[in-house]
Amino acid sequence: MSESKQAESQKVRVLFVCMGNICRSPTAHGVFRQLVVARGLSHRVEIDSAGTHAYHVGEPPDRRARATALERGIDIGDLRARLAEPADFESFDYVLAMDRDNYRILASLCPAGMESKLRLFMEFAPDLGVRDVPDPYYGGARGFDQVFDLVEAASQGLLEDLLQRHLV
Repeated sequence: MSESKQAESQKVRVLFVCMGNICRSPTAHGVFRQLVVARGLSHRVEIDSAGTHAYHVGEPPDRRARATALERGIDIGDLRARLAEPADFESFDYVLAMDRDNYRILASLCPAGMESKLRLFMEFAPDLGVRDVPDPYYGGARGFDQVFDLVEAASQGLLEDLLQRHLV
């Protein structure tokens, strides 16, 4: 196996999933990407995001999600919405649902034997006592701030998990 193919196969692949892939999952994608880059691990971790519904395929993140992320020093304007699919369970080591509704949809797409890859994202921030990242789409700016705060905490926990399990 060539060195580049071997390095590629050793990457840990993480997929964040919400409903439309324009608010929560791209925020998580951007926050986690920044953490990975800051730790010098971008060559070892691949990150993507997707939605369980095809409402916004091909669109950039919601303007409010982009604005909230930019206020905190993260640019997610390069991301585009896509639909989650069963093949994602083959490609990714972690398929992280933003809430229980999307978890159920993803569970119905998950091929047999790959269930261990699917988790709720907030499991990585157990001290917060929150299971779901709430959908801020129909609310105001405060909802996007809350999403960012939750995502930031869970991203830290996820990075620690990756460091312990895969990146030692």
